[in-house]
Amino acid sequence: MSRMCHAEMFTIAPRVRTALLAGLLATAGAACSGGENAMPEDAPSSGQVAPADPAPVRLYVFDCGTLVVADPGRFSLMADEVSTLELSVPCYLIEHPAGRMLWDAGLSDELAEGSPHTQENGTVTTVTTTLAAQLDELGLTPSDVTYLALSHMHYDHAGNANMFSGSTWLVQRPEHEAAFGDAQGFFDRSLYNDLESAETVILDGDHDVFGDGSVVIKSAPGHTPGHQVLFVNLSDPGPIVLSGDLYHFPENRLLKRVPTFNYDEAQTLVSMDLVEDFLSETGARLWIEHDSAANQRLDKSPAYYE
Repeated sequence: MSRMCHAEMFTIAPRVRTALLAGLLATAGAACSGGENAMPEDAPSSGQVAPADPAPVRLYVFDCGTLVVADPGRFSLMADEVSTLELSVPCYLIEHPAGRMLWDAGLSDELAEGSPHTQENGTVTTVTTTLAAQLDELGLTPSDVTYLALSHMHYDHAGNANMFSGSTWLVQRPEHEAAFGDAQGFFDRSLYNDLESAETVILDGDHDVFGDGSVVIKSAPGHTPGHQVLFVNLSDPGPIVLSGDLYHFPENRLLKRVPTFNYDEAQTLVSMDLVEDFLSETGARLWIEHDSAANQRLDKSPAYYE
């Protein structure tokens, strides 16, 4: 049996503080246990929680494969509207003083053997360097990862999820229900089946992972029932939001086009608007994960951003 706790039932952790950016957090990070709420030792006598700057974090970008799609029409785009049919598939490791979190698990390492592979729909998948090897280059193993958070459960984001069944899985309630229910399309349960018995935190909206506003999961459903994006407060290049599949091509964002295979088109459009508003309010930049040209310009692990 997995041990699951619900975000809305958390005891507020002593380290939770007012977010650096007003309105950033909708839910506080906390421990999966009962007990009385505790105030930090340095809290003012008025009962207000003292504000604090987020802890410094490092962000590593891993190459977790590529996709070359055969038909941009599936993304509601015409061939002459896109500059490339290639989609990057990155994974990200966030290091925080309180732990490590992997965001997205890419295409399965097993695809490295015999790459490239052509799917029935014509999409070509390629894995040249395994995620396990890139972790090893940093002197890490999957057991060193405290939290696993996937933008959603599609095969190109959950490909190595089983490697992290020893981590605490952070997942939106509708995504968890779909993953182990009647999910259709690009859900491949064999890729994440081991997570069913992992320690799991069920989320019902936004979630401050480390309790200080430095790394915040934001609910953005529509592409899948419980799709989510990730805010990371970096010093250089500044705060960013990792898009998951809110957008695939930059043209999806420019033209506000929703892929034909999304779970809910109307919900996707609402999430797009909410994330764009968040970007405007915070000054964060959006990293479209599948944007091949933008991804090629990023420094890859073992280099990092902080």
